[in-house]
This record gives sequence, structure tokens and C-alpha cells, in this order.
Amino acid sequence: MSTVDDFRRLALGLDGTEERSHMGSPDFRVGGRIFATLAHQAEGYGNLMLTPEVQAMFVGEAPETFVPIAGGWGRMGATHIRLAAADEETLSGALRTAWKLRVEKNAKTGRRKRPRT
Repeated sequence: MSTVDDFRRLALGLDGTEERSHMGSPDFRVGGRIFATLAHQAEGYGNLMLTPEVQAMFVGEAPETFVPIAGGWGRMGATHIRLAAADEETLSGALRTAWKLRVEKNAKTGRRKRPRT
């Protein structure tokens, strides 16, 4: 079982990550771009910005832990992680995946230099 504090600690442990706020909710960015948020922490979720393909893999492997966010954001890969259902290893791996996807996308768009992995 993971908590909001675990989510924040693990996200901030990823190279180049900074915490900011988006629409009044904590978010986590690398290269100035969001890869995870705590916008739904009151409902027990963290949010991950994944690709639709990675989202499908996570949901397929652990539907009790990963849920697509409703609507268009979910169709683009935005995914809830149920913190109570995620152990630290799962949460850490999911955050690292979202972080790495953002770093790779930043590199393609010339956003910033890629941090160490």
C-alpha cells in the first residue's frame, strides 16, 4: 500500500524532477513538462501521463491498480494509479515509466537535455 507521501517522495527522487502546481493540484515535471500529478489524491489516486499503449499494458497487467482517467485525457494515456493497491515497487516503476516517457518526448522536441536514467 502506497500513500500520497510515497508518490511525492518517489517522483521527486527522479532526476531533474520538480514539484509545481497545476490548477491547484501538485504536479511533477521534468524539463518543465508534467509527467505525474496528485490532482485526484482525495479519491486515493495519483495520475500518470503515459502513452495509450503503455496504459493498456499497465491496465491489462494490474486492473486493480491502474485505471484510465475518464474522457479524452484517458484516451491519450492519462492513467490513475490506486495508491492503496500499489506497493512501493509498482508505484516506483510506474512513476519512472511516466518520467522516462516525458524525458524521451522532451528530447524529441528539443525541450531540454535528457537527465541521467
